[in-house]
Amino acid sequence: MRIEAYTQVQQMYSAKKAANVKSKSNVSRSDQVQISSIGKDIQNAKQAVAGASDIREDVIAPIKAKVQAGTYEVSAESFADKLMQKYEEMR
Repeated sequence: MRIEAYTQVQQMYSAKKAANVKSKSNVSRSDQVQISSIGKDIQNAKQAVAGASDIREDVIAPIKAKVQAGTYEVSAESFADKLMQKYEEMR
């Protein structure tokens, strides 16, 4: 295996790279980003979700009032049905 041949080829390529870099250094370029309309829609949707509350007060308020009044009751049968339904979904 001749190592000196590889060195000569490498020197040729490195000489060309240096010349190319010097000629391109005077050119100024700027990057541009374009967001598609779908991307903008997704951004708007994310902002709307981030601004929305995690708690639905219209659903919670009546339940909270019943709990505070001591009148909130949970049916054992209803609870067991929902528990089994969740168990089946996880299987």
